[in-house]
Amino acid sequence: MNLERRAGGRPDIGFEASLYFATRHHGEHRPTLAADLDCDVCIVGGGYTGLSAALTLAEAGMRVVLLEQYRVGAGASGRNGGVLGIGQRQDQEALEATLGDEWAGALWRMSLAANDLVRRRIKDYGIECNLQDGELTVAHRERYQAELWAHAAHLKSHYGYQDCHPLTAAEVANELGSEAYFGGYLDTRAGHIHPLNLADGLAKAAISEGADIFEMTSVTGFNTSAKDHVVVETATHTVTAGKVVVACNGYLNGLLPAADIFQMPINNFMVATEPLGESAAKSLIQHNYAVVDTRFVVNYFHLSSDFRMIFGGGENYTRFFPKDIRKVVSNRLIDIYPQLKGVELPYAWGGTLSVTMNRMPKFGRVGENLYYGQGYSGHGIAMANMGGHLIAEAIKGDADGFDLLANLKHHAFPGGRLLRWPGLVAGMLFYAALDRI
Repeated sequence: MNLERRAGGRPDIGFEASLYFATRHHGEHRPTLAADLDCDVCIVGGGYTGLSAALTLAEAGMRVVLLEQYRVGAGASGRNGGVLGIGQRQDQEALEATLGDEWAGALWRMSLAANDLVRRRIKDYGIECNLQDGELTVAHRERYQAELWAHAAHLKSHYGYQDCHPLTAAEVANELGSEAYFGGYLDTRAGHIHPLNLADGLAKAAISEGADIFEMTSVTGFNTSAKDHVVVETATHTVTAGKVVVACNGYLNGLLPAADIFQMPINNFMVATEPLGESAAKSLIQHNYAVVDTRFVVNYFHLSSDFRMIFGGGENYTRFFPKDIRKVVSNRLIDIYPQLKGVELPYAWGGTLSVTMNRMPKFGRVGENLYYGQGYSGHGIAMANMGGHLIAEAIKGDADGFDLLANLKHHAFPGGRLLRWPGLVAGMLFYAALDRI
């Protein structure tokens, strides 16, 4: 068995295959945990949720220890499509229908604050992560065009949001150099970033504020028998903390069963082309916006700082990656940009994200001292950063934002850890088939 094919949920496999890894700014390794420690808060997971929580807590002067199984950003936080979006994973209209206007409005404002939080930290800590403004959401079928325009109008009329601008099919084609799409809208407050450089920058910021980050340190369990602390266990050492944050998302792998039953790991895949040159690259995405389409198995793409096309699309629902990621993703790429047929794809990689039944984040507590956040469902750059911040705020004593997410109703995936897969696969394949209709 090719070990690379077992990459689903494995941060140690395939991390180095991405363009992001090849172009990261901060390549230093952090130490492995080498002694028993005591701290105010122990965080498990070195992705956006954990790093954001660590930074907020360290800024407040708390003693923070973060444990990462492999390397900072090695999971979804360092492998994703880089889209710094606006809104929740569910559209506002759907949230209004199920939660009511007040709760849905609070979640909308949270999403704006999440975007602002990422941008503020990039500025305050000098994080070099190629922040670019603008995201195009485009219709892959003509029938979705009116829905996208109506959504932009709804955001303006209900929330006073002035940053969504409807585009016609001709305007989309002019922006993208492709006839594959119909109309859509441009959100000028959204954008895209280099995700691994953002993660590394957040780690550097947290360390500068006094947090300790340990890599290559795999947590094996938690002892929650005491009322006033939790003992976090590794193979060789322990960390005793007043509070614990579990922030593993699609790489949780059963570590915390109370959280694991509410999320499903799925794998998504990406490629990056050879450098195309500035003129050719801008003929594909004129203003270097992030682009996301309306497929259930979404295509998403943007340009790199050295004028490559970074393109994501295709997913599967097993522990195994495809034998040929390039083939899976390049077929989708060529459907959108036939002019790129034959262009070299030196980078191809995959990663594991976490989805929930309702596609909204799942936040919660186990007892009084252990917090978790997960299930961003492909919408995690802004919301995972906000999620970690909200957990930290709850630990500090203000749980309003945390409870806004924790009180969302969630259903566990049926069938337990192993038997949940068949139902998920059947459902995902059904909705994926609708992309072809």
